[in-house]
Amino acid sequence: MMKIGIVLNGAVATLLGAPIIKYLLSPVARSKKGDYAEWISLGELEQFPAGETRLATFRNPIVNSWDGATAEIPCWVRNLDDSKFQVFAINCAHLGCPVRWFPQSGLFMCPCHGGAYYQDGSRASGPPERGLFEYSYRVEDGKLFIQGRELPTPGVRASNLVKEIQPCA
Repeated sequence: MMKIGIVLNGAVATLLGAPIIKYLLSPVARSKKGDYAEWISLGELEQFPAGETRLATFRNPIVNSWDGATAEIPCWVRNLDDSKFQVFAINCAHLGCPVRWFPQSGLFMCPCHGGAYYQDGSRASGPPERGLFEYSYRVEDGKLFIQGRELPTPGVRASNLVKEIQPCA
């Protein structure tokens, strides 16, 4: 009975321990695969006419085989004048519900708690205390790319602002 108990306990420990060990070693495994793409293509510039806001999707650079459709991440692309763009995360800054663009009113609206944002992504009304999160972008070879390394969050914006502030003398 003692040997059977040891074998069963060993099997249970292996089943429970394997995911924990995989989690602990994931930074090492990820660095061996290389970092995910820093710049992710949203498509050709012709997909985003000047003066319009369009929905675009990109594939999450860190996916698992079981992610399926959830690996496709939507975002809103606003073409200001064929050379300047704004790319907004689809998530409301309040609780993360997906916002929709309403061209008739020129507003992004959140269906969950009534948050509203102007077309430039700034807060218009409702519970969100800030504007929509915005991706960094670049245009290259007739394609629009977004920064895939940094998620558009308040922490990223704050760190970028800190670099721009000059100390007072």
